Amino acid sequence: MTNLTLWFSQTQFFLSLGFFSLFLVIELGLAWVLLFFKLGAFLTERPGWTAAYRFWVRVFALAVVLTLASSMPVLIQVGSLWPALMDKIGDVAGPLLAGAILTTFIFKSCFLGAMLFGQRYVSERIHTILVFMVAVGVTLAALWPIILQGWMQAPVGAFLLEGQYQVSDWHEVVLNPFVGWLFGLLVIIAALTVAFLLMGVGARQAIAHPLDDSERLVFRTGLFTAMGGVLLLAAVVAGYGQQVAHYQPAKAAATAGYWHSGTQPDLLLAAWPDEAKGDNRAQLAWRHAGGRWLARDDKGELIGLDHVAGMAPPVALTFWSFRLLLATALLMGVFAWLVFFRLRKKQFDPGVLSSGWRRCLIGMTFSGWVLGLAGLCHVLFGLSPYAVNGTITLAEIVGDTEPNVLLGGMAAYALVYAVLLAGFLQLLHHIVRYGVVPIARRRGRA
Repeated sequence: MTNLTLWFSQTQFFLSLGFFSLFLVIELGLAWVLLFFKLGAFLTERPGWTAAYRFWVRVFALAVVLTLASSMPVLIQVGSLWPALMDKIGDVAGPLLAGAILTTFIFKSCFLGAMLFGQRYVSERIHTILVFMVAVGVTLAALWPIILQGWMQAPVGAFLLEGQYQVSDWHEVVLNPFVGWLFGLLVIIAALTVAFLLMGVGARQAIAHPLDDSERLVFRTGLFTAMGGVLLLAAVVAGYGQQVAHYQPAKAAATAGYWHSGTQPDLLLAAWPDEAKGDNRAQLAWRHAGGRWLARDDKGELIGLDHVAGMAPPVALTFWSFRLLLATALLMGVFAWLVFFRLRKKQFDPGVLSSGWRRCLIGMTFSGWVLGLAGLCHVLFGLSPYAVNGTITLAEIVGDTEPNVLLGGMAAYALVYAVLLAGFLQLLHHIVRYGVVPIARRRGRA
């Protein structure tokens, strides 16, 4: 096994998992937004809510298909890129992955079809319940892998015996220290992704024509979701940082760019970590303000990267992925609140915004994807060189595939993903431009 094999394996897996996450966050966020639209239609009988549901359920259905399709390469690569992983953590991972697959199967077979294709056959009350069950199913299906990833970040409730983990307490495994924070990050990123998707589409429609009632309702939903989501994200990121400092001192030090244990740390706003010299270049820092999210040893001294020499994650990648997440979240928050103050006396109609503001919102349509990929990069690569924190390294579980084979496979995956992504964007453009066909109910039915 060479360093190239390990690096290409990590990169290929991140590529597949990242593509999967693009549509998972849209599926998860839209599931609850559609429920909100249905409740609005059911409780107020306002036609705009029904029209909003009918438009966005098409996007949701497309995201469901792409999420399911892109999950297959991820599952395959768990076995092909990391063949020894399940031998070592199968007692923990097996039931959790089975739970995810079973939950997905149940919700798709029992509720999703009825939600998407049965609206004309059932009453509004029953259909609203179906939408609720789909939202719950999507959320539970996403929770299982988050439990597994949280446990890999802090492997509690299990013990290592002859190189294999054995579960001692499922309660501790499921409620591991990271699960709440990682799940909170996923849900909030999903909400922000969908919020800016709703606003971006609304801004594009406002350029083409005056918005109708349903389009204004959609834009307002996205705006208020974005405003609240950014505030919640700040709290969850802070909590996640505290867990990282406690359980992953190397990731905490790499995130902070903190090299020398015991020295007074600065809060680095920007820098270029130089792993060869063990220092930062061209740094922009807030002096002596960076110790809050760093780990401490038994003597109370801060732990730097020199304390974990040889077992540190890729410092520059860990450092910059976290700052990209923060910068994107800050930009999203600024945009959301500025738009709110500009539209609060205009019934939140984006049509009254200047052309420049609308085009900026269009440019921010998929900013949630940047946020999600940055967070995923920090969580995964920040755990390196471990697969399971502190015990099992990636070098122990990686396969022996030649680097040129991995590179060719990566290129093939990237091509397929590019085609699928282009197809999604093209279909989204089509329904934004031409709208959707209303659903006709059968006579004699509700």
